[in-house]
Amino acid sequence: MGLAKRDQARHTYAEYCGWPDDGRWELIDGVAYAMAPAPARRHQEVLGELFRQVANALAGHPSRAFIAPFDVRLPRAGEADDAVDTVVQPDLSVVCDPRKLDERGCRGAPDWVVEVLSPATAGHDHILKRALYERAEVREYWLVHPVDRIVTVYRLHDGHFGVPEVREFMGRQAIDALAQVEIDWESIAALTAD
Repeated sequence: MGLAKRDQARHTYAEYCGWPDDGRWELIDGVAYAMAPAPARRHQEVLGELFRQVANALAGHPSRAFIAPFDVRLPRAGEADDAVDTVVQPDLSVVCDPRKLDERGCRGAPDWVVEVLSPATAGHDHILKRALYERAEVREYWLVHPVDRIVTVYRLHDGHFGVPEVREFMGRQAIDALAQVEIDWESIAALTAD
């Protein structure tokens, strides 16, 4: 089962900015998808620990880490913001080029994106968002499975995600897109033990 669509119309960022704040949406190729309800505690604990590790490792570096809700606008070529038809809110994203950041969020592909999977979003994140992040040329895309305690890592090579690396929450893992950052999976595994 996929995420609910707002309607059958195609939308732009200009419309998106005018929608009421009582619901969160993502636009993918103009289609508005409802964001899942508040995630489970385990999802938030895993996301919080990932963010803490990454933000601490990036202290003093120009790269910046952000957690949802944080709008990432993915324009095609040079289209104006109002015409952008793809706006997503990754669970965690890191932007290394400060010129992509503005008061609205990020315009252009982050260098690293993480989606922490939940039953309501797993298919959406695995299929639709993986293809979107590949098209946008996100350098590295991680799908973190808190229940299964594994991470699936896609790395961009020659404009395409290759065969993913799948590993358990064990040891430490470098982020290729962020040379100065390693994830300590042992501390995250401890959060998912109960």
